[in-house]
Amino acid sequence: MPVRERERCRAFNSVTGNMDRIFINGLRVNALIGCYPAERERRQGITLDLEFGVDLAAAAASDELADTVNYAELEERIHALAAGSHFRLLEALAGAVGRLALEYDPIRFVRVRIDKPGAAKYARSIAVELEFHKE
Repeated sequence: MPVRERERCRAFNSVTGNMDRIFINGLRVNALIGCYPAERERRQGITLDLEFGVDLAAAAASDELADTVNYAELEERIHALAAGSHFRLLEALAGAVGRLALEYDPIRFVRVRIDKPGAAKYARSIAVELEFHKE
């Protein structure tokens, strides 16, 4: 993509308020999470869905990993954080994941959704969704 076209794409994004996105969907982790004693005795399966706001114009033009977020690395770090955590609340884990993602310079915002199947008596699951933005 010529420089002028890349700049036009970037300008379009900033004018409309739209941002390119990277998604990691269905990241499954066995985590020690919960407030009740039974939840603290064994790991439970949770699923994370993540959305990252990133300017992807350079990567779209160059086809170079250096011009984007290495989402394989990011996935590994998030998985390790969640698997090794001892949070009581899904909200606290989501906060830790959001802060980790914002350590990556290109990421402008992140939306973290964590789904915990079997956490409710009558519902299939309980989920939280938090959004974090760089200032």
